[in-house]
Amino acid sequence: MMAILDFLKDILSEPAFLMGIIACVGLIALKSPAHKVMTGTLGPILGYLMLSAGAGVIVANLEPLSKMIETGFHITGVVPNNEAVTSVAQELLGVETMSILVTGLIFNLLIARFTRFKYIFLTGHHSFFMACLLSAVLGALDFKGMTMILVGGFILGAWSAISPAIGQKYTLKATDGDEIAMGHFGSLGYYLSAWIGSIVGKESQSTEDIQVSEKWNFLRNTTISTALIMVVFYIIAAIAAGPKFVETLSGGQNPFIFAILCGLKFAVGVAVVYAGVRMILADLIPAFEGVSSKLIPNAVPAVDCAVFFPYAPTAVIIGFACSFVGGVIGMLILGMVGGVLIIPGMVPHFFCGATAGIFGNATGGRRGAMVGSFVNGLFLAFLPALLLPVLGNLGFSNTTFGDFDFGILGIVLGRVGEFAHAGGIYGIVAILLAILIIPSFMSKSDEAINNHE
Repeated sequence: MMAILDFLKDILSEPAFLMGIIACVGLIALKSPAHKVMTGTLGPILGYLMLSAGAGVIVANLEPLSKMIETGFHITGVVPNNEAVTSVAQELLGVETMSILVTGLIFNLLIARFTRFKYIFLTGHHSFFMACLLSAVLGALDFKGMTMILVGGFILGAWSAISPAIGQKYTLKATDGDEIAMGHFGSLGYYLSAWIGSIVGKESQSTEDIQVSEKWNFLRNTTISTALIMVVFYIIAAIAAGPKFVETLSGGQNPFIFAILCGLKFAVGVAVVYAGVRMILADLIPAFEGVSSKLIPNAVPAVDCAVFFPYAPTAVIIGFACSFVGGVIGMLILGMVGGVLIIPGMVPHFFCGATAGIFGNATGGRRGAMVGSFVNGLFLAFLPALLLPVLGNLGFSNTTFGDFDFGILGIVLGRVGEFAHAGGIYGIVAILLAILIIPSFMSKSDEAINNHE
């Protein structure tokens, strides 16, 4: 039984296989010929592996930047990192996490089939992270065994369908009406950024329409502009940290050569992510028509935040920079009020900040991208600090979940459970159930809720 659970956990927590399975099922439902089923299944798998490889290059090169900033500017505290806190959770709550993950996916498919929340969450590693968070918070509230698995699985499945729906009108703006949804648990931060953009960005020019004179036209090549900006970032951090410390990271390589190479490799990682995204969308969306027309009518794929990067590449860089500034200011505010110091994690600020920039730009142009991602950065400091106390045993591991939805869900579940015990958690389950069911009675439409501008 454990071997089967392990196998299922590995399959379901790997988005490449999840996308491949969905594409394969869709193509079979469309009665496509065998060679098209094979190529259409491999396309999203290879595309996602390419996206993951690019993201891996980005993460690997953000790590030394983070260390140089900590050392150069004398900062010590907690660095939010989903992967780190998940590895701790696996040692304490491995079976519970796996079981919640599998149950959550089943609930997500049932919800998509029988309600108007027809969003199928395809970002398996984020489902895995959320399953870890739920097992930690529910475990700290004394939930055990099958009760923990069913409650955690339902909350995971429900939020996997509800969170893409909440801001789908913004997602359609960000993607020019493409039939995809946000499948990433930083979603509330992106929607907040889009809402802020709609308020502050009236008549503000899109980041993608910024006029550049002929001699600076090379900056419109996103790979080159990303490389130049990041090289400047790395050199400043290397100067602040000092050559002796940088050499401990570079293995003896000249500190400035190391900094320049890290900046250039970061840009290569971004370019690989873009190439992988194009490959995913080329095959996944046509194959998804089979799922949508035959198995789950009007289903909408909810995909990783990096899939949105090619829609507004300039907003990606603006969003990252402004989110990071927000994170630094948030850290300083926490320091002044005597809170836990949350050091800005480069990974959440890049991926979540960039996506917040894209959504802010979609509704409010440049001003929306800058202000929306800045506010996102502030929350990426405050939410992890408020989440730490509700994580039970995991709260002592000197790391915490970094993204917006983890913070909101963890804090709400933890605080409600603390004051109202198990009854409070069942109350939240009842509210989620009502949210899922009521729209079906209010309208006879079978279309995915909110999937229109």
